[in-house]
Amino acid sequence: MTTSLLLLPILLAILTLSLPMLALADNGSWQLLQKSIGIVAMHMQLLHNDRVVIYDRTDFGLSNLSLPNGRCRQNDKELAVKTDCTAHSVEYDVTSNRFRALFIQTNVWCSSGSVSPNGTLVQTGGFNDGERKVRTYSPCSTCDWQELENGLVARRWYATNHKLPDGGQIIIGGRRQFNYEFYPKTEATAKNTYSLPFLVQTSEPRTENNLYPFVFLNVDGNLFIFANNKAILFNYTNNVVVKTFPQIPGGDPRSYPSSGSAVLLPLRNLQGAILEAEVLVCGGAPKGSYEQASKGHFIGALNTCARVKVTDQNPNWVMETMPGGRVMSDMVMLPNGNVLIVNGAGSGTAGWTFGRNPTLNPIIYKTNSPLGSRFELQNPSSIPRMYHSTAVLVRDGRVLVAGSNPNVYYNFTNVIFPTELSVEAFSPSYLEPGFDNLRPRIMSPTSQSQIMYGQILEVQFQVKGTLSQNLVLVTMLSPPFTTHSYSMNQRLLVLEPKSVTNVNGTLYQVVVTTPGSPILAPPGFYLLFVVHQDIPSEGIWVHIH
Repeated sequence: MTTSLLLLPILLAILTLSLPMLALADNGSWQLLQKSIGIVAMHMQLLHNDRVVIYDRTDFGLSNLSLPNGRCRQNDKELAVKTDCTAHSVEYDVTSNRFRALFIQTNVWCSSGSVSPNGTLVQTGGFNDGERKVRTYSPCSTCDWQELENGLVARRWYATNHKLPDGGQIIIGGRRQFNYEFYPKTEATAKNTYSLPFLVQTSEPRTENNLYPFVFLNVDGNLFIFANNKAILFNYTNNVVVKTFPQIPGGDPRSYPSSGSAVLLPLRNLQGAILEAEVLVCGGAPKGSYEQASKGHFIGALNTCARVKVTDQNPNWVMETMPGGRVMSDMVMLPNGNVLIVNGAGSGTAGWTFGRNPTLNPIIYKTNSPLGSRFELQNPSSIPRMYHSTAVLVRDGRVLVAGSNPNVYYNFTNVIFPTELSVEAFSPSYLEPGFDNLRPRIMSPTSQSQIMYGQILEVQFQVKGTLSQNLVLVTMLSPPFTTHSYSMNQRLLVLEPKSVTNVNGTLYQVVVTTPGSPILAPPGFYLLFVVHQDIPSEGIWVHIH
């Protein structure tokens, strides 16, 4: 009895010390994967071989990663180093946590891209000698970038790309480009750009505040285009504005350089007679922030999100308040339909050294929770991710976070926020070991399976613990091209079950119908997940066509 009493204070002390760790474990965890990949992750794209293509720009100066076999880039048009033996792009292998240098000839700074139906990354534009280039990267262990001379009609710098139902892509805007064009080129589009006056209407003198416009393919085949503080629904084939949305309440800009972010929320009820689509725009900077930052005054970022139902007859923005202001954050769609808001600053804007107060704590936005209870603060990273940082979801449910360079060149000393070459992973709470009994494991189909539109798909999966059959979903995610706080082509489709049955023991089968048309899911590779009680399986790759 005496021994137990003596031990009691010690046990209580141990429990008290343990409690904060247990609480923290409920809000995600961080892991440093690579201290340095040698370059800044300004642009990232996950491909269907579980490799992430990463690149920065060629005029930062020499990177910290040499090109292999003594190779050097000779470029008389280069503004920084005309003979450069260092890499400005890498391929990162998610499975092995290794990377290799890739070769880029011309400048890809602040460019855009999307993945073609066959899985090839098509990158467009950039700066200086790269502004009208098209570059392709095929996913294989020995592949490298291929460049196409003058693949674009107009110079594209800070433009946005979006995949289209026909398998091509549209390229919208860019600095001083108030138009759009298509790729790949046809006889009809080979020499044409198409005027988009909306981009003129949303451009501000000196600051612009409408670059990298947020673009989403709506369920009716039109494009939702958001720039600055306004949005339209646009018929790109006939060059007609179908609908004009109200200005976001408050009127503050949300586009680059006042960089907020945006997502198309999960598309549901895909077999229903009436389809709905919603867009969420979060963060940004108040009017005048860019000019003030250039004078050394850093205004607090916007702490609001605006959500609109694109498909409503009379749409209105519904405002929500985040736990704090954010600018230059990334919005990453998670397999369970929630959104991770990560990276960025609490004041200032995008631009060289124009951000302050790094937002180290991510936020989970719970899409289906009641208004007023959707934001959940997560555990912080120790690494500021400011201007030129990125984040992408990978197949196992983690989010890779990398980049950050608010400096004109690679600069590691005597600056507020040094150039950051590291890669880390954020693991949302659904990856905690305590959920292993609820976590599905897909048994069939196998990864890289081919699927058709409107197909009845049988997915077999294991769950070790008790299965709640009414809490099972299948989701399909289009991995985005991510840069400058915007994930192009990010799209999550929810496939509601027709049935969920027990096959044998811990083996179950869920029957779903795949999306019915390329308007809902443009052709290409998607990650498919089984989600049980908000806990996703590891994804498998499927190719829809």
